[in-house]
Amino acid sequence: MKVNQKDENAILQKLGIDALNPMQIKAHEVISQHNEVILLANTGTGKTLAFLLPIMAQMDPAISDIQLLILVPSRELAIQIEQVIREMGSGYKANAVYGGRAGTKDKMDLKHPPSILVGTPGRIVDHINNEIIDISCIKTLVLDEFDKILEVGFVEEVKEIILKLRAVRKKVLTSATQINEIPPFVNLKNPMRIDFTQEVIKELKIKIVVSKNKDKLGALVKLLRTVKSQSGIVFCNFKNSISLVSELLYKQKIGHVCFYGGMEQMDRERALIKFRNGTYRILVATDLAARGIDVPEMDYIIHYELPPIAEEFLHRNGRTARMHAEGTAYVLKWENQTLPPFIHKAEEFEIQTPEVSEPKKWVTLHITGGRKDKISKGDIAGLFFKTGKLNNSDLGVIELKQDCAYVAVPAKLSDELIEKLNNSRLKKKKVRISLLR
Repeated sequence: MKVNQKDENAILQKLGIDALNPMQIKAHEVISQHNEVILLANTGTGKTLAFLLPIMAQMDPAISDIQLLILVPSRELAIQIEQVIREMGSGYKANAVYGGRAGTKDKMDLKHPPSILVGTPGRIVDHINNEIIDISCIKTLVLDEFDKILEVGFVEEVKEIILKLRAVRKKVLTSATQINEIPPFVNLKNPMRIDFTQEVIKELKIKIVVSKNKDKLGALVKLLRTVKSQSGIVFCNFKNSISLVSELLYKQKIGHVCFYGGMEQMDRERALIKFRNGTYRILVATDLAARGIDVPEMDYIIHYELPPIAEEFLHRNGRTARMHAEGTAYVLKWENQTLPPFIHKAEEFEIQTPEVSEPKKWVTLHITGGRKDKISKGDIAGLFFKTGKLNNSDLGVIELKQDCAYVAVPAKLSDELIEKLNNSRLKKKKVRISLLR
C-alpha cells in the first residue's frame, strides 16, 4: 500500500518522533507538489526523513523494481539512510551499495530488487554497466549532500548515471550548505528551493580554550578530563594528527575510537558502533565525521585543529546542539594563534577539572547472526534477559545487521555473559558471542 497520512504517523511513532519540524513540514509540502527541488538545511535537522516521506507517498507498491535511487558521497551515509528506511517500516525494501563492500554481497542483496536503492556513484555506475540492476522503473532521483558528492570527485559518475536514467521524473538535491551553481548535466529547469540554512542554532555555545603550548595536546587532555562524563567528537584535519592525539590519549588512559578515510570499512563501521552504544564516549575524527554518519546527540565537539573554511566549521558544529538540544563547540587555540573571522560570538573557557563520577563502563559483544537468519532485536534481548539474567538497565544498545549483531553490556558482566550465552540458539541458528575488540 502507498504511504498515507496514517502510515506517516505510524512511521514517526516507530522512529520515536512526536512531530515533524518546520523544515520537514515545508519539504513535505514542496516535494509532494514539485518535481525539481533543492533542499538546503543544517546538518542534523532531519533531511533524510524530510525527503523520504513525501517520495514514499508517491511510490507504487505494485512495482517490483527499483523506483527511487539515492546517490550519496560516502559509505557511512549510504548505511545510515538504509537503516533509517528499515526503521521506518514502510514495507518498501531498501539496499545500500558502496565501494569497499564485496560485490558478491551486492549481487545477493539485489537478486530480489529493492524499491529503494542507496549508493555511492562509483558502485551504482558499476552495477548499471554490469546489468546487475534494472533502472527502467526509477522515476525519482535524490542527490543527497550534493555539494559533497561533487567535492569528493564523483562528477563523471553522477553525469553518466543521470544520462542513463531515462524514466526519472522527480529530482531532489540536498545540502547543508549553499549550492551556488548546479552543473548543466543535472538538467534542472526550474527547481523549487527550500532554504533553512540561515536558521540560527541558538542552543550552540562556542568556547575558546587557550593553550600555552603550540601542539595543544596538554590542553586537550585537560579539557577531555573536564567533559569525561559526556560524549563528543575531537576533530582533526589530518590522519597524522589523529595518530598523534590517539597515541597521547592511550597513554593517558582516556578511552576513545578513531574514524578517518584511510581506515578499512569494517573498522570504520565498528568504531561508530562502539561510539553509538557508549562503549567509548570520544570519537577522534577527520571531517569525514562532520556529516553523513549516524551518531547520537553530541554533548560537545572539539576543534583540535580548525578547518580551513567556514562551511566545514559549521558542519562540525552541526554535530552538537541538534534538534533544539544544547551543545558546546570548543576551539583549541594556541595563545599566539589568530582565529579566522568565521569564529565570532565566542567566549573564553578556563579549564577546571571537577570531581565527576565515573560513568558505567560498557563493552560491545559480537553475535554471529542477523536479519538474514530471521533474528530480531527482541530475540536478542530475550536471550540476554532470560538466559543471561540481565536487568533492563544492564542491556545497552542492540544493533542488528544483515549477517551479525552487536550488543552493549556492562564491562564487569561481559566475561560471565559470554560464558553463559556463547553457542546459544537464536531462532534456528546457533550463534557465537564474543567480545568486539
